[in-house]
Amino acid sequence: MAANIVVVGGGAGGLELVCKLGRRLGPAAVTLVDSRLSHIWKPSLHEVAAGTLDIHQEGLSYQMLAHDNGFTFVYGALTALDCAAKTLTVGAARDESGDELVPERTLSYGTLVIAVGSTSNYFGVPGAAEHTISLNAPEDAERFRLGMLKLLARAELRKAHDPQARIDIVIIGGGATGVELAAELREASGVHAAYGFRKLDPNRDVTITLLEGGPRILAPLPERVSKAAAALLAQRHVSVVTGCRVIRIDEHQVEDANGHRYPADLCVWAAGIRAPAFLGTLGLPVSRAGQLEVDGRLQVTGGAAGVYALGDCAACLGADGKLVPPRAQAAHQQADYLCRRLLREAAGLVPSADPYVYTDYGSLVSMGSQTSVGSLMGALRASWFIEGLFARLMYVSLHLMHHQAVLGTLRTGVLALARYLIKRSTPLVKLH
Repeated sequence: MAANIVVVGGGAGGLELVCKLGRRLGPAAVTLVDSRLSHIWKPSLHEVAAGTLDIHQEGLSYQMLAHDNGFTFVYGALTALDCAAKTLTVGAARDESGDELVPERTLSYGTLVIAVGSTSNYFGVPGAAEHTISLNAPEDAERFRLGMLKLLARAELRKAHDPQARIDIVIIGGGATGVELAAELREASGVHAAYGFRKLDPNRDVTITLLEGGPRILAPLPERVSKAAAALLAQRHVSVVTGCRVIRIDEHQVEDANGHRYPADLCVWAAGIRAPAFLGTLGLPVSRAGQLEVDGRLQVTGGAAGVYALGDCAACLGADGKLVPPRAQAAHQQADYLCRRLLREAAGLVPSADPYVYTDYGSLVSMGSQTSVGSLMGALRASWFIEGLFARLMYVSLHLMHHQAVLGTLRTGVLALARYLIKRSTPLVKLH
């Protein structure tokens, strides 16, 4: 099976790219390869973990998106690459029982775009991989949610003979993922108490501890944003410990370099990311963090003609000489840049020589369903602090903009209205 343009990875950037290309070039020219059958916007995984977002309603089928946007979907993971022959191998796809659904295949490409995102970086901390959950994928978030429900049910039963029964949740990493998860979990714990866990006091019996190795949470953002988020977490009885270097994790606790131990029934790792390890097996140049090294036009260096990379898996330098940060807005901008470039190539035109330039429009951090905090970058590159309902509406708009790129304006509006109505006719958290 041949395609002119093959995109590997259906995350935010990769999916937006194939949708825009597919609508212009058609399914014979554009193919998406992904190891999953459906797409979910990664920044919303903390809501799935807390149970405030139903993954089965939120997920978008790649087959549906392929039909509606004019590209071909191939189910499976990239396992090998032959740049000389311009072919890639897609591994066999299997179901939950291990039975083969689709055999291994070989695809030819004229242009290849690798957009496989990132995974957790455990920095060699003993027990981190074995005893924590990282929100890398929908199944991780769902595993956390189900584990939390089991612990809540057990604590509720134990309350009858043990007034001190509680559950302890530890989140390692005070970046956006850790902070958003802590806020969402605290909001969800109050809702859970109302839906049958009435013996549990959500603030006393569901302890949430956020551990950050640096001097403050949300370190990449302006200090005012960090202080506002810390204050909101304190109001919600979330314990924030900064300057905390985790050195060991076991099944029941987290230990830091100062000898402090934090009880943990559930532990989430949100302390760092790296590119997927398999990228180092493809014969392409990678950085120390495992990212594919790309030039200013997002083309993979080292003589791999026609191979590009975007998003978290690409080591792309910005105008300031620093790596472009792993944010959804960067992947969105890179997808737009490559779309313009590849459409010109498809039309037989010479692509622009202008390099990709990252533009920082600011960052927003969700603090639950009612408020957000963040900063917006003005025309003069000045940072404007925002919080409250306006910030929350801006945060929600980012998700809608992504849906608009892959579904179109009308369907995005209908979907947003449908989800609004569903939320008012179903429990505020998913209970099964």
